[in-house]
Amino acid sequence: MKHIGVVTCLLIILLASQATAVDQSQKAKTAESKAGVLEQNSSAKGSKAGPARSEIITDTEAQAVDPIGKEPLDHAITCLSRTIYWETKDEGAAGMEAIAHVIMNRLGHKGFPNTICEVVKQGREEGACQFSWWCDGRSDVAEEDKTYAIAKEIARKALNKQLPDRTGGAMYFHQRKVKPSWSAEYIKTVTIGEHIFYKPQGGVAK
Repeated sequence: MKHIGVVTCLLIILLASQATAVDQSQKAKTAESKAGVLEQNSSAKGSKAGPARSEIITDTEAQAVDPIGKEPLDHAITCLSRTIYWETKDEGAAGMEAIAHVIMNRLGHKGFPNTICEVVKQGREEGACQFSWWCDGRSDVAEEDKTYAIAKEIARKALNKQLPDRTGGAMYFHQRKVKPSWSAEYIKTVTIGEHIFYKPQGGVAK
């Protein structure tokens, strides 16, 4: 009888684990679907409206996507989260939110692509690129679970249009310790954390 009880407990645990995995998978699919709609809405020229209640990505849905930061970069949440993580993983929430806004501000703007992944990957993976983590030749897998979870939460809020734009409409940035030649071509908007942010002259991106 004792043996049967142990087997029953193990079976219950296994079934519960499988049910959890299915639930997480469904939440991830829901989040990716919603993100696609929000991304498309954000890329529409002149779009200022917030998402409908049914379109808003929840925190549990977002966290179910790419849980340990190693999945392929092929949808909005993963591309946005991984960029936030790698560009500002040693900074606080304000710095992370600022990078999120640079990407969202570029989305659909003349001179930039219409999807988040295309914005992030614009250029070449080896050589000239827009975001240094994408073309540094190193692994793109997230290293700190807690920090990556924060990055995903900020990505979720950015897609949901639930964050104020701390950058003043910036589309460009660089680290404070460097001064690239291109910075003279744009209007400086703000310094947040370790980065300085800029917007185009006359709203024209290059």
